[in-house]
Amino acid sequence: MDLLPKEYLARSPLLVVLSGPSGVGKDAVLVRLRALDRPYHFTITATTRPKRASERDGVDYFFYTEEAFTAMKERGEFLESAHVYGHWYGVPRSQVREALSRGRDVFIKIDVQGAATIKSLAPQAVFIFLASPTLEELERRLRQRKTEREVDMERRIKTAQEEMARLPMFDYVVVNDNGRIDHAASTIEAILQAERCRIPPRVARV
Repeated sequence: MDLLPKEYLARSPLLVVLSGPSGVGKDAVLVRLRALDRPYHFTITATTRPKRASERDGVDYFFYTEEAFTAMKERGEFLESAHVYGHWYGVPRSQVREALSRGRDVFIKIDVQGAATIKSLAPQAVFIFLASPTLEELERRLRQRKTEREVDMERRIKTAQEEMARLPMFDYVVVNDNGRIDHAASTIEAILQAERCRIPPRVARV
């Protein structure tokens, strides 16, 4: 006879929502987590924004026209979608469901507005806020990307300040210090380890 109830022996996979201000380093941290070669599934976001020179379609994002994105949205193909900084972003529902059904922990990278929507749909997900050590450091990172005009830069800084006010919505905050991406990634791994020992277990349904 097993000592623990079966729901504790065969736990459901975790749905992990990683969010935070633009420029905080979400992509960089996810790259480090991918390099660990764990059995995670990293969802690929669909977007209508133009592809940057360093990005690959189907790897970094799925790039769609507004017409194609709208058609997918009307068919209910997105778990969540939002209009951010003049472009549409969406999380394909099928990716999440298929990965969870295979028993894989799923990472969704999303803006704070989108995280709020997913929390209403899947409150048992693990919500992690990735933060910059200071607002000045965040601005420096945004300027270093050289992908925004000055008016867009000011808007992103203002939005970042507003997003910090949503911190209580999250389960955890991880500070992505300059030059310590490995530490941020290992902290997220430690959070997942703790969550696998959680009582009662989380069961995310989408």
